[in-house]
Order: sequence, then structure tokens, then C-alpha cells
Amino acid sequence: MIDSILQKITKIKPNEIRAVVLSFAFIFSILASYYIIRSVRDGLASDWTDAELSTIWTFTFFISFIVVSFYGYICSKITFRYLVPGIYGFFSLTFFGLYAMLTLNPDSTLIPQVFYVWVSVFSLLNISVFWSFMADIFNKEQSQRIFGFIAAGSSLGAIFGPTISLLFANRIGSEALILISSSMLFIPMFIALMLGRETTTNQSSNSDGNNTAIGGNFWDGFVEFLKPPILKNLLFGIGIFIVLYTGLSTFVYFAIKNILTDVDQDTRTQIWAGIDLAVNVLGVITAMFGTSRLTKRFGLTITLPLVPFIIVIAMLILAISPILWVVVGLQVVRRAGEYAITKPAREMLFTTLDRESRFKGKSVIDVVVYRAGDIFWAWSFTGLTQGLGLTLGGVAAIGSGVALMWAYLGYRLGSYFDKE
Repeated sequence: MIDSILQKITKIKPNEIRAVVLSFAFIFSILASYYIIRSVRDGLASDWTDAELSTIWTFTFFISFIVVSFYGYICSKITFRYLVPGIYGFFSLTFFGLYAMLTLNPDSTLIPQVFYVWVSVFSLLNISVFWSFMADIFNKEQSQRIFGFIAAGSSLGAIFGPTISLLFANRIGSEALILISSSMLFIPMFIALMLGRETTTNQSSNSDGNNTAIGGNFWDGFVEFLKPPILKNLLFGIGIFIVLYTGLSTFVYFAIKNILTDVDQDTRTQIWAGIDLAVNVLGVITAMFGTSRLTKRFGLTITLPLVPFIIVIAMLILAISPILWVVVGLQVVRRAGEYAITKPAREMLFTTLDRESRFKGKSVIDVVVYRAGDIFWAWSFTGLTQGLGLTLGGVAAIGSGVALMWAYLGYRLGSYFDKE
């Protein structure tokens, strides 16, 4: 009876249930951990000017480049079955170290910036590794039925994480939340080991390779991303799609950051956590029960550009009415749509690629290219506001044009996937 209900509601087949439940728990735990420290990180941003934050984002890009290069080296040398759990164990230990540094040096201005940068690196790489793993376990047909449901685990984790921050930020302090987050990262380590032993339709072709390293060189991911002909390179197309996405997220992030300048750190943590909570409550039902139906019925040709097109309209509304609650509403709709619809749809594209592209090339896109987009749009925002003196409404008008290009590229990528 349970199998029948799951098949009707979620399109999951009985032989897939164990792997899907483990994957759901996997993404839940890493997102819960991340969202606990995300609100701590974002609360720090209001201590810096737009130019200072743009500089920090620039450093984040260069650190991301180094980390992804090292990750590519690790992929080439470490046995695949230990690669994924090892990544989460490593980040857990580094956050324990940062907590110690913050508590021992409370007056330092450098350590909070280091913490901000490292959380930003972790935020992208840990999700990239997870979805690379999912594209390795499930095939193209399975991804259309399953990825939406699994993505709901990320939304639930992203509800749980900020809830912890909301409840305990004032009671135990923002720094103590880092300990909770660090401890939670041990959970996905064990789940990854269990998933490595699971057998699915797509996994059988990769099972022999689980006891060996992927091989190659640390720069292979960068080569795959820039492989000619570049206009027909799927990885390059996904990378540009992400750069356009970062434009919208950067504009909205800076707008909210500036509004919270005069608010104390613990209250900022709670406000950012409240936004996260609203985003993920909206996103979880859509991801769990709507995304798979959307992709199966309309394909990625419609699914991938859907949220970008909605954002085009939302940015035009913001240009006409540049007020606080419109900005917050845009942030909630944009991120909920990204997590519930756009991201799982985008991750389906990687099921058509080989393992090296999924792990090495994908990490270049998800971390280095993403952070390159961050610094480009961060300095663009700074130039528009502090250089040209544009108001929020003027920036929103420019953002609507960026969103239109984002929607068009989503249509092209979705068409490619549906024709494969």
C-alpha cells in the first residue's frame, strides 16, 4: 500500500525507495547544517560597505578556484567510494577550527571575513558534490521522476536549519551555532557510504569504478568547461546559465544587506533565518509533489525557463514599486523557485554526461564560475549604486533584462535535454 501511494504521489518505483530515502536524508542533513551557519555568515555582511563586501567576494572567487583545483586533484587520486564522504568530513573539521578561532579572538576583523569566505566556498561545493553523486546514481529517466522529490529534502533541511538559528541565536549566541552545524556534517558522511553500496539502474555501469579513483588531472574540469566548439558545449551553456542566475541573486542580496545596516548582529541572523524559513516552506511542497509532474509533462523546455520568466515580471514590478516588502517577496519567490524547480531541472542535464564531467566539470561550474559571476555582478551593483547613483528601481529595471536572457538560455538548454 505504501509503495502504491508513493508511486502515485511521487512517481518513485518500489526498487528505488531505499536509495531515494537515503538521498533525501543526505540532502536534508547537509542543507540543515549549511543553513544554520548561513544566517550567521549573512548577518556579518551588514558590517561592511558594498565595496568591502565586493572585495570579500573577489577573494572568495580566488579561494574557490584553488579549492576546486585541489578537489579535482583529489578526484583523480582518491578511491571514488571514499571521495564523497571525505569531502563532508573535511569541511566539518574546518568549521570546528573556525569556531575555535572566533571564540579565542572575538575582536578580530580578519577571522569573520575568513569565516564568511569559507562558508561561501562550502555552500556551493557541498551541494555540487551531492548532485554530482545523484547524477552518478540515477539515470536520465529516473532523474525526471526522482530529483524533484529529493530536492524537497533540501527544502526541509533548509527549514530545519534556520529554525534552529531563530530559536537559539539569542540564547547561545551566533558563534555557538557553528558547533551545531559542524557536528551535523558527520551525518552525510555515513549516508554517503551507505548510498555507495546501493544498486540502481544507472549505478550498475559504475559499480566497478567505485573502488578506483576517477583519474586524470586537476585541470580536467576547466578543460571540459572550455572545450570547443564552445557554443555547443553543454557545460559552458550551464555555466552561463548560472552566471545569469547569480546576477539576480546578487542584486537582491545587496539590497537586503543595505537595509539591515543599522540592525544588530543577532537580529540580522534571525531576519536572514526568517527569510530562509519562508523560502523553504514555499519550496518544499512544490519540490516534493510538483516538480516531477512538471518535468514529465512539459519537459525541461518549459520547466527550466519557467522561474526565470517569473523573475522577469517580478523585477519589472520592483522597478515600479521599489519598496522593502517587494524586495523580500522577490527574494522568497526567486529562491523558492530556484530550489524547488530550476535547480533540480538543471541537475538533470548532468545525467547525460560521463562521471569525470559530472564531478570535475560540474564543480568548476558550480563553484568557480558561480563565484566569478558573484564578483562580476557585485562590482556591477556597486558601480550602479555608488558610481552612477542608481536607485533600487533603476537597478531592478536592468535586472529584468538579465532575467530575460536567463529565461531564453533556460529554454535552449531545456530543448537540448528533451531532444537527447
